[in-house]
Amino acid sequence: MESQASATDRFSLVGRVAVVTGGSRGLGAAICTAFAAQGATVVIVSRKQQACDDLATRLQEAGGTAAGFACHVGHWADCDTLIEHVYSQFGRVDVLVNNAGMSPTYGAIGEVSEGLFDKVIAVNLKGPWRLATQIGTRMAASAGGSIINVTSVGAVRPGKTELPYAAAKAGLNNLTIGLSRALGPQVRVNAIMPGAFLTDMSDSWDSSTFDAFAKRKIVLARGGNPDEIVGAALYLASDASSYTTGAVIKVDGGAVYAPA
Repeated sequence: MESQASATDRFSLVGRVAVVTGGSRGLGAAICTAFAAQGATVVIVSRKQQACDDLATRLQEAGGTAAGFACHVGHWADCDTLIEHVYSQFGRVDVLVNNAGMSPTYGAIGEVSEGLFDKVIAVNLKGPWRLATQIGTRMAASAGGSIINVTSVGAVRPGKTELPYAAAKAGLNNLTIGLSRALGPQVRVNAIMPGAFLTDMSDSWDSSTFDAFAKRKIVLARGGNPDEIVGAALYLASDASSYTTGAVIKVDGGAVYAPA
């Protein structure tokens, strides 16, 4: 029993401050909820302050400690303001989750505008770079920490309708490995590579079309539920992964290795 308790304790986040971008909904909200339940002080970050505050209130009502902060991670000035705010209010960051992402629809690839392309790269790659390098540098100079980048299976198996997004996420996979070397040994840097998850963003999908796709292309034959991401997130955020860095963990129901 003692060894089991010790193993459970390694997933504890008590006393740690965790910043989660894209944290007010979808996978980000599931991660924030799990971190708060494990004792972390959670800073919920998204573009809309009210959405951040609403989730923070729900987590507080459930006995957790949470605060919201509005930030457009595609803008470095916003990222820097977020960093200064968190360190001023909480004094430290132990866990950074770069989860914010966007993938706007487009028509023919030749019609993708420079504005759309730049916006996708900014949110999915430029912002994570800024937050990881600035917070990671502070982590390395103090007690260390864990950085988790949320990428996508599109990084290794891009679809024709998400090419700028897939390119950005491929860059984030690469950045994860490079930063693990640049910020180690004090800071661990890893990535979670999700497949299709049934979040609020999937509400616009045609369910029968997706179900048919899942049966053909996903080994587990379904989309993931948001709470099915939290095991990987808790592992990478906590001492349970103390010897894991530079890893890209696939959480996709087997989609990458399903028949093309």
